[in-house]
Amino acid sequence: MNTFFKFFGWLFVLLFLWSALLQYNDADPILWIVVYGVAALVTLGFLFDKIKFIVPLTASIFGFLGFLYHFPIKFEGFTIGQGDIKNIEEGREAFGLLIIAIVMLVISIRIRMRNRLKV
Repeated sequence: MNTFFKFFGWLFVLLFLWSALLQYNDADPILWIVVYGVAALVTLGFLFDKIKFIVPLTASIFGFLGFLYHFPIKFEGFTIGQGDIKNIEEGREAFGLLIIAIVMLVISIRIRMRNRLKV
């Protein structure tokens, strides 16, 4: 694995774990701790070459579907005080899922490319 993907992987392991820790005071903390925790575990599996291509691809699909589901009807940004707190919270949750979806897609593409080079 080249240096870029090692850095990318470790960066997102830390970011996903940090995001999971920040969920303790959320309205539904268990759900979001699990979501970010699973993203961190999949990324760790990628770093140690322990997961198959389908795992992050499936996580990417679910992350994108979650983004579409959670995206608020009226997006009002991310900063509290600039709109309805419910819309802001839904926007934050939606974009968190979009970040997970993008990272998982990058990981799945990298695994696929790495496996083709091994054959």
